[in-house]
Amino acid sequence: MPEYKAPLRDMSFVLNEVLEMDKHYASLPGCEDATPDMVSAIVEEGAKFAERVLAPLNQVGDQQGCQWSEEGVKTPEGFRDAYQQFVEGGWPSLAHDTEWGGQGLPESLGIVINELVGTANWAWSMYPGLSHGAMNTLEAHGTQEQKETYLTKLVTGEWTGTMCLTEPHCGTDLGMLRTKAEPNEDGSYRISGTKIFISAGEHDMADNIVHIVLARLPDAPEGTKGISLFIVPKFLPSGDAIGDRNGVSCGSLEHKMGIHGNSTCVMNFDEATGYLIGPPNKGLNCMFTFMNTARIGTALQGLAHAEWAFQNSLAYAKDRLQMRSLNGPKNPDKPADPIIVHPEVRKMLLTQKAFAEGGRALIYYTAQMVDKVHLASPEERAEADGLLALLTPIAKAFLTEVGFESANHGLQVFGGHGYIAEWGMEQNVRDSRISMLYEGTTQIQALDLLGRKVLMTQGESLKRFTKVIHKYCQTQSDNEGLKEFVDPLNKLNKEWGEITMQVGMKAMQNRDEVGAASVDYLMYSGYVTLAYLWARMAETALQKLDAGEGDAEFYKAKLTTARFYFQRLLPRTRSLVDTMLSGSDNLMALEEEHFQF
Repeated sequence: MPEYKAPLRDMSFVLNEVLEMDKHYASLPGCEDATPDMVSAIVEEGAKFAERVLAPLNQVGDQQGCQWSEEGVKTPEGFRDAYQQFVEGGWPSLAHDTEWGGQGLPESLGIVINELVGTANWAWSMYPGLSHGAMNTLEAHGTQEQKETYLTKLVTGEWTGTMCLTEPHCGTDLGMLRTKAEPNEDGSYRISGTKIFISAGEHDMADNIVHIVLARLPDAPEGTKGISLFIVPKFLPSGDAIGDRNGVSCGSLEHKMGIHGNSTCVMNFDEATGYLIGPPNKGLNCMFTFMNTARIGTALQGLAHAEWAFQNSLAYAKDRLQMRSLNGPKNPDKPADPIIVHPEVRKMLLTQKAFAEGGRALIYYTAQMVDKVHLASPEERAEADGLLALLTPIAKAFLTEVGFESANHGLQVFGGHGYIAEWGMEQNVRDSRISMLYEGTTQIQALDLLGRKVLMTQGESLKRFTKVIHKYCQTQSDNEGLKEFVDPLNKLNKEWGEITMQVGMKAMQNRDEVGAASVDYLMYSGYVTLAYLWARMAETALQKLDAGEGDAEFYKAKLTTARFYFQRLLPRTRSLVDTMLSGSDNLMALEEEHFQF
């Protein structure tokens, strides 16, 4: 059976040594309780829950899946009990406002716990995970009454939440949405329509489910400007208790490739009672609160699958004996050497390691921005919000792409055994595949990054981050030990602005140039962003080695992995530059009827 061990040493390295979270928390109002000892204790307890309760259920969820009946959806064996332990432990309320029953700890700490929970069992983690977005949306846009009624129950974990966007005829293009909201005399609305692909839409783990639903009012304008947002509970609240069943039901479960332990539902709204959140026809604006939260959460999924694949394939590579090292036997007393001696196996393992550890640094770095957006001074908040707007599509798309790559490497390390279900590697590949699709496909994230975030701001959004990298390179310009990292990073940082200008100039003549360059541009951006974070990690490791502090072997391994990233993975930017600047003609010249003869 595959295993998961929380990477507490590496998590501590990023949090405490690289990003100096203790100073970060000390600088934010209301975060006084997030002391190093408190944070360490919380993370250690989260690790125990993830390792002992959730990880053993990962294969169970995949094998059993969810079961639909007219009475509702039954989750896999052990899922409900695990959720009750999760609620009893106070985990749902960790990073939410004390006014609504939360513990008032920083959002970034919640994201760290989400890594532990998600890596141990991604399908299970989606049940409480969707609730976080619903809570953030209600906290930002809900009325006082809505917060008192719904937010308090979501914060405790007594109820869970969903986001209901997609319909059979519209996924990305929400302007085509048809779900209707008819006003009632009491100020509520009758919601009618069908939503598909609704994660955690129906289950037996909580007493009530709060659906956050996009729908269209009778007099709404066409397109995205005519969409409103509604709360539609499974059971209508009656005081502090739940009352009558609402007109919302799960019509069926999707039969899907992976994440079998999570109920992916077709949800039917039959004149269900709903309540407007925020202004009429501004539903998409309000929903973006939810979607941005979900996109950072999905970026974390890329890290989760990379970490899980790395841990299990590393253990296998140390144990599996096949052939001899090309430089002679490393294990002469046994019939063959462990496969970790072979360069190509090491390349796969190091790729996983570099993406997992680099991805962790990126997730925690964006988590710092989330904290600042919520808690910092207006000036810091604006700066953090700008950085987060740029980094969110990069983190979501890049980390899920390389997370899937890492999951495939994990299967490959196992060889034929990776293709067999008992080892869990093929499940990891299947589970990870969805991450590049939901919450906006890689292609949509790429258009958002290059089109909306970069070119539509005349490059200002990008300049905000390239300035951060430029200042870092300047401060390290005299650091000879870091030269092998800083010099290529500085060169790429300048090139990033130059190729953006080139694509932008082409796009002024032909807008297809944006679409043609976008995915390559995003992946390039991801490699450069991770290079910045790997340089920072290498800097910290060098400082510790020079000072003779801590575990020298850990820091040496960190430097070696940084070199691997810069020498083996970062050069992928060269081909990405060639392809993104090759123009749109090689994509658009072929007539539609000539694609197949």
